[in-house]
Amino acid sequence: MSIPHSIPNLITLGRILLVPIVVWAIAGNQMEIAFAVFVVAGVSDAVDGFLAKRFNLRSELGALLDPLADKALLVSIFVTLGVWGALPRWIVILVVSRDIMIVGAVIVSWLFDKPVEMRPSMVSKLNTVSQVGFAALVLASLGFRFDPAPYDLILMILVTIFTLVSVALYLVEWVHHMNTIEPR
Repeated sequence: MSIPHSIPNLITLGRILLVPIVVWAIAGNQMEIAFAVFVVAGVSDAVDGFLAKRFNLRSELGALLDPLADKALLVSIFVTLGVWGALPRWIVILVVSRDIMIVGAVIVSWLFDKPVEMRPSMVSKLNTVSQVGFAALVLASLGFRFDPAPYDLILMILVTIFTLVSVALYLVEWVHHMNTIEPR
């Protein structure tokens, strides 16, 4: 069976298109819809990853789009839930600031013509898993009206720890990488 190379990328683009829908649903207090869209996005992430690996359909575009889609979805959900009052602002600021710092570091590397290879560490993967779990729990608890305690607190602590550790590791690696630049 032959699968066109563009299928995983099209699925990823579809996930990006789900971002405004989930934001609209949260802003409109349609939490069941927001949760359902989040689940669809999660399934699409698994499907495009499976297709890319199983059928060797990896591409440079996919390597850029997939983490972009994940971050766009998670950051949008965290910000919207923060504005809506469902998440403490400090956790939203922490999550968003980490991503801004990493993107800023990547841009500075490009400007110095010293691009840094982006390889997610195990801590970064655990960070993403904890963020996904926390967002899913909050959306589900709001949509289906149940008390998420104590799991929300546990996940919030994990998000905090993994976010701080992962940004620290990325920045240490980035500084080491950038210190290899020869002075002019």
